[in-house]
Amino acid sequence: MCLAYLMNSDVLGDRLRRGDVVFGAWSVLPGVICARMLAAGGLDYVVIDLQHGGATEQDLPAMTTAISLAGAAPLARVRYAHPADIGRALDLGCHGVIVPNVESAEQAAAVAGACRYPPGGYRSAGGVLAGGTPLCIIMVESRNAVAEVAATLAIEGVDGIYVGPRDLSLSLGCALDPRDPVLRPELERVWAACAAAGKPAGVHASDGATARLYREGGCRIVTVAVDGVALQRGAGHELAAARG
Repeated sequence: MCLAYLMNSDVLGDRLRRGDVVFGAWSVLPGVICARMLAAGGLDYVVIDLQHGGATEQDLPAMTTAISLAGAAPLARVRYAHPADIGRALDLGCHGVIVPNVESAEQAAAVAGACRYPPGGYRSAGGVLAGGTPLCIIMVESRNAVAEVAATLAIEGVDGIYVGPRDLSLSLGCALDPRDPVLRPELERVWAACAAAGKPAGVHASDGATARLYREGGCRIVTVAVDGVALQRGAGHELAAARG
């Protein structure tokens, strides 16, 4: 097993459990080079997006190793809330999973069980890079999921909540704006539930200013950049500067 995995294995979870704020980035571009460059920016975690990004399970061993060697914890946003998707990501080097499409506390309990070996869960033992105690972060992306958030947080093995604001805004029929009068109260409802449960909350962001707004709202899982968005935004900024 990679020494970097052993060194970083439980650090992120330990920090979140003691109340720290952690900062990270989202990787939608497949490949070792981009993943390592993100991690080398001083981030605490890098999430490999298997749901909407270009990476596949085949990319995970190399990408997770590169992220670990750069000093960050590799996580995965899996494709679906299914034991096979969760188990493969953990077996191939991810220190934890962020799980989408979770609509109920009952479904969240099944997700938590898929992250833990017996007797705490039903995950099958094995995996070339498996190790440590993985983080189980549940995504909240719909009106139903928000209504279930307190019950979801009460489940042993659920380590925190990560809001997907785009899908949540679609579910609510409102603008994708953290200050929107419909979206904002739902975000605050999630944050309050997490604070009451003593578990961390995060909301997806692709820029530092929005991430700071969420941090000031009490979020402790703070995503500050998405590699593809940052690349496009940076190139556009430089082009505008060149054109004057």
